[in-house]
Amino acid sequence: MSEGRDFDFLKGLLVGSLIGAAMGILFAPRSGKETREDIRRKSHYIYSKAREEYEEAVERSKRAYEGAVERLKEFQATAKRKAAEAEEKVEELADKGKDALDDTKSRIKKAIDAGVEAYKEEKGKS
Repeated sequence: MSEGRDFDFLKGLLVGSLIGAAMGILFAPRSGKETREDIRRKSHYIYSKAREEYEEAVERSKRAYEGAVERLKEFQATAKRKAAEAEEKVEELADKGKDALDDTKSRIKKAIDAGVEAYKEEKGKS
């Protein structure tokens, strides 16, 4: 019986090998030339896709950079405007302070003059 099993095994191995060879021939890869052409087409496609992605990334980066520059210019203009407004306020306050100081000096001078005049009048009465 073991002889029958060995024969069945060899028979199955031979039939399996023939079926495998037939399947290999039917589904064999293309010839070397066709395979190289397919690889060339696929590599060209992948290169094109990579280049497109790179160009899109560069364009997005460029737009982001330009947007940042624009926002910085707007910020700079706002800062300049605010600085000018602050300078005007400082000048206005300085002018008001000067006017108040001049007014105070004038009142003190008038008070001193009135005091001197009152002193002279009192001295002249005595």
